[in-house]
Amino acid sequence: MAAAIPSIACLGVIGRNNNPLHITVFPSYDAATNKRAPLRTPIQFSLLLSSTLDVFEARARTGTQQQPGGVTGDFGLLHAVDERLAAYGFETNTGVRFVAVVDMRGRLPSPPFGGAAAAAGTTGAGGVAGVRGGVGLRETELRVVFRAMQTAYVRLLQNPFYDPDEHAPLVPPGGGAGGGKRITSRKFAEEMRRIGESWAPGVASL
Repeated sequence: MAAAIPSIACLGVIGRNNNPLHITVFPSYDAATNKRAPLRTPIQFSLLLSSTLDVFEARARTGTQQQPGGVTGDFGLLHAVDERLAAYGFETNTGVRFVAVVDMRGRLPSPPFGGAAAAAGTTGAGGVAGVRGGVGLRETELRVVFRAMQTAYVRLLQNPFYDPDEHAPLVPPGGGAGGGKRITSRKFAEEMRRIGESWAPGVASL
């Protein structure tokens, strides 16, 4: 059987006041059952996304989000959760954060990512490097995901019926947060799902 390749396990959007705006969970391949099912519950993934906030803030203070040759706001690998899951991050110039949680063994190769190329251990059609299965993932391979997420978010902002201020909780003088809505746009949710399902290592555009 071909080695499993990385896939998106969860995509999350976090507001500028650290409030959750959106989360999409994707199924992962389970070699024991030969079926696909999420590795964690939505609540567990929500807690995982929250755990990345300290990393974002620490990186922002040191300025390490500016990767050599990278795109502005690309934080790269935030932290490895366990032997399968790793969280990658991106922050827009308005403080909205995108997080992609990758399952390093999330799916089996399939055409054009598998077939004879995968069996031979070489790169599949379109230069997809997913046949490396089990080998580490380059941070740059997630940039296409964040680019697509940012494009979808900008389109959402262009919707006259979407008010970003309604999705930013008010911070009272004494601290804490109140209010703030999640993104309920069906079109945005569908786009997040398309991005997560379409990505594979080596994909150049989404």
